[in-house]
This record gives sequence, C-alpha cells and structure tokens, in this order.
Amino acid sequence: MKYLDEFQNPELARRLLDDIRSTATRPWALMEVCGGQTHTIIRHGIDQLLPDEVELIHGPGCPVCVTPLEVIDKALEIASRPDVIFCSFGDMLRVPGSDRDLFQVRSRGGDVRVVYSPLDALKIAQQNPEREVVFFGIGFETTAPPNAMTVHQARRLGIPNFSLLVSHVRVPPAIEAIMTSPSCRVQAFLAAGHVCSVMGMGEYPELADRFRVPIVVTGFEPLDILEGIRRTVRQLERGEHTVDNAYPRAVRSEGNPAAQAMLADVFEVTDRAWRGIGTIPASGWRLSERYRDYDAEYRFSVGGITTKEPAACRSGEVLQGLIKPHECAAFGTVCTPRTPLGATMVSSEGACAAYYLYRRLGTTPTPQEASPVV
Repeated sequence: MKYLDEFQNPELARRLLDDIRSTATRPWALMEVCGGQTHTIIRHGIDQLLPDEVELIHGPGCPVCVTPLEVIDKALEIASRPDVIFCSFGDMLRVPGSDRDLFQVRSRGGDVRVVYSPLDALKIAQQNPEREVVFFGIGFETTAPPNAMTVHQARRLGIPNFSLLVSHVRVPPAIEAIMTSPSCRVQAFLAAGHVCSVMGMGEYPELADRFRVPIVVTGFEPLDILEGIRRTVRQLERGEHTVDNAYPRAVRSEGNPAAQAMLADVFEVTDRAWRGIGTIPASGWRLSERYRDYDAEYRFSVGGITTKEPAACRSGEVLQGLIKPHECAAFGTVCTPRTPLGATMVSSEGACAAYYLYRRLGTTPTPQEASPVV
C-alpha cells in the first residue's frame, strides 16, 4: 500500500461490483462485524450499489455501542467522586447512562478528562499521587492489549493510584451467539481486519465449519469491503464455508503474539453483558487475580449497580442486525445525536449515527447520491 487513494478507485470499484453482480444468482445475507466497516458502507453507498441478491446486515462491532448501560452507570458513579480523576476516550463522554452522561458529570464539577491513550491516564496518576485516577477501558481485541500493557506498567512501576474500569469484549463468542439465535438470517461474515491483526484467525475455522458460514477477514476502505463481499459471495454460490484473508497487508494468520501474551498475563476470559443484547458466555475479559487491585469496579465497590434499558430504544435489535436504524420509531425524532437514547446514535462507529449522518432516513437515494468512492 502506497496511498489511501488506491483503495478508493472508482474504476476498480465498478469492476468488483460487476463481478459480484455476475456471481450472485440468489439472495444472500452477509453481516459486516465491525462498526467501522458499517460507516464505510453507508458513507459510500456500497449497500445500495450491490445487486438485490446481496443484503448487508450490520453487526455488533461498535465497542462504544455494546458497552452495557450498567457499566456506563458504574463509570458515572466513579467519575462523580471528588477524589477521582476519570479518564476516557472522547467518544464515551456523550454515551447516555440511566440519567446523565460523563459530560454532565464534568459540568457538575467532576474531574473527567479526555485522553488519547491509557498511558496518558497513567502519567496523570504519576503526576497526581493524592488522587485516584481511573481509565475507562472498553473495546474489542484491538484496544485490550494497550490497556493490559498500561495495567502491567502500573504494577511494574508501583503506581498504586491507577485503576481500570474494564468492559472488554471478544468477537468470536458474539458470532456464535448471533448464529445460535432463533431469528438469525446471517449466512456469512465479513470479519474485522483490525481484530484479526491482533488475535489472528485461529478461532474462526471452527465457527465456519460448525455453522457452515464463510468468514472473510476484511479491511475498511471501499475496495476492501467490495473485495470481501466478492470473495464471500463466491464461497456462498459454490457452497463453501472457509476462512479467507482478504486483508493480507495487515493480517497474519497467527496475529500478534506479543499482544496476545500481554492479554494472557493481565486478563482472564469471563462472561460479559452486551448492551441491548444480554450476557454472552466467555465473550469478554476482566483483570486476572494478580492484577485485581487495579480493577476500578472492585476498588470502588460499584459491582452491585443494575439498570434497565429504555423501552423506546431498539439499539439491541440494531446491534443484532434484526432491524435497520431507520426502522426504529425513535430514530431521528426523539433519538438524535443531540438527544440520544442509546450509544448507537452517538458513537463514531454506531450504525444509527451512520444512518443519521449520511441521511439514510428510509428513502432511496438517486444513483448520483450513492457512490462507492469519496
């Protein structure tokens, strides 16, 4: 790869679309796992340029969106304490809890800070030894290694006033949960390339074989998405169900062994609740026993907080691919980026945010409005 433009070439996009059209002979439903892929698809109109036989279903691969309401409320409780400096990436600040968000906590005097790395939070802890510093550690396999490394560093350097509020989730158990759902329509997956760059592809062949679904590891640019779809449709038409790497410039089959070793040292696999979906067995991480002193949930005794999702928000159905965002009655009316009911409307990778930003309000655009390239 030399230039990003190479993956947004209109002529190559047309060739890939022609190949997909000539290959697809019957209806197929594909799920793109990652919210970043969803935004590429909606921004460039890829789903509207595909033949009628190919449907894209948006999956639960937005880390902000799947962070459960109870964890948000735990974050709000901790951030409200006067002895705490609460650090987070910026996209978490407007995610609604039961009655407020982190921006509102900050406006009421809470010391809530946006950082660009968990190591920034660790540095703040070093500079403020009299305060408790908490970093909000959310996300999939991509953000878990740097968070694990930061806790490892805190222990190695003897920084006692740092802790991590953990809400890390894993993709393969989510795929299994989707495929075992009675309402599942998914026949193939576009797997998230950045997740596989960390964890490799070792967990996917068993899923592909058991559920007889193709799994194609895919990147995030328009041509990446189209190539992933092309390979997936070819497998479906041939009756195949293998794991295919369509993102070799970033993904190796073994992934990143150093990152995996750090995860194994600091975290242990646990059941995790997913916002709007429920608990998925073995779908997340928590700090292992030797790092338990750095667990903010344990340190601040907020494990007993329970919540209930707002009835008007159908983000759980959106995250499971059961409905498109504009099919929710609250979308674009009572639920907007300024007045969100759920995280899918405010996250930079949320499907509802993509539909609102790119004006997918349930109407069909003209061909001039739908273009697979910038």
